[in-house]
Amino acid sequence: MNPVTRRVHVRVPATSANLGSGFDTVGLALDYHDELTFTLSDDPADTDAHVNIEGEGAQTLPRDETHLVVSTFRRACRTFGLGRLGFTLEAHNRIPQARGMGSSAEAIVAGIAAAAAFAQEGELNRSAIFDLAATIEGHPDNVAPAVFGGLTVSWDFSTAEGVGSVPIPGGEPLHGGFHTVNYPVDPAITAAVFVPDYELSTEKARQALPATLPYRDAVYNVSRVGLLPAAMNPGALASTTTSSDGSDADGGIAASAASPALAATANTLLYTATQDKLHQPYRAALMEPSWNLIERFRSHGYAAAVSGAGPCVLVLHYGDAREAIDAIAAEDLASGHWRVLHLPIDTTGVTVERG
Repeated sequence: MNPVTRRVHVRVPATSANLGSGFDTVGLALDYHDELTFTLSDDPADTDAHVNIEGEGAQTLPRDETHLVVSTFRRACRTFGLGRLGFTLEAHNRIPQARGMGSSAEAIVAGIAAAAAFAQEGELNRSAIFDLAATIEGHPDNVAPAVFGGLTVSWDFSTAEGVGSVPIPGGEPLHGGFHTVNYPVDPAITAAVFVPDYELSTEKARQALPATLPYRDAVYNVSRVGLLPAAMNPGALASTTTSSDGSDADGGIAASAASPALAATANTLLYTATQDKLHQPYRAALMEPSWNLIERFRSHGYAAAVSGAGPCVLVLHYGDAREAIDAIAAEDLASGHWRVLHLPIDTTGVTVERG
């Protein structure tokens, strides 16, 4: 198969996984992007990758076939029926490396999306990109929002040995492997990401997790993660909320986006939905400055959590609270060891431009 174009520009958002309670299942796309341009070589004899990097990782990332974008692109080209292509990769990286903002998922999704854009015209087949990206990454929580944008909840569906899918009455068979659901996010919800000057590998963070967990802790997280879709889109809730005594709480939330009652309900749900007992407490010792910052935000009522495997700190809030959030972290920011990114939520996911 011949490529349908000679040049592809790819834009992939940063992501934050887990959001506290949603360990290895929940992800959120952030309006902060890496941009990569793939230009095919004019020389048929040149089948090498030529890599140029600006920004994050410019001094540390490889510039050969071992670069994750390049190796993923090669694998995706084979999957989509393309031969070995010579190309120049221009990577403009903004997403911090090894900080919990989905840099590896970005690289994988970028490589696959570029190969798909070279292989066929028209809109991207996002489902195909997600399937391959989740397989390569080994878990879907970061790649799903990178592909689809917004809030995603993902799972790995296992079938019996020798059974590839399960028939669903009135619908398509449910095949084994990774799946995801994309949820809407209220535009009033923003993310503040605090980026420290130290790194933490995902592998090391996983090694800190116990082999077993108390049953009550699993129930604790299930009750919180079920709130996340509502917390991220509170206006879609029923017109009233009910307190434990059955009375109307806060006079209902069927109000405009500017309603103080809606904002209060949203931030209460965000705070509760980001509580966690499955992974963050076990990793706290690996990132003490991050954990201390999270505890400080939560003591002020803000929905703070480790972003991915860390060490970035994610603070979610309904409404504009930039000044208040920065004030809580003023000492950390003044130390020079932290910087903060105030970001909207990306609702588009990966995009490509051909030519």
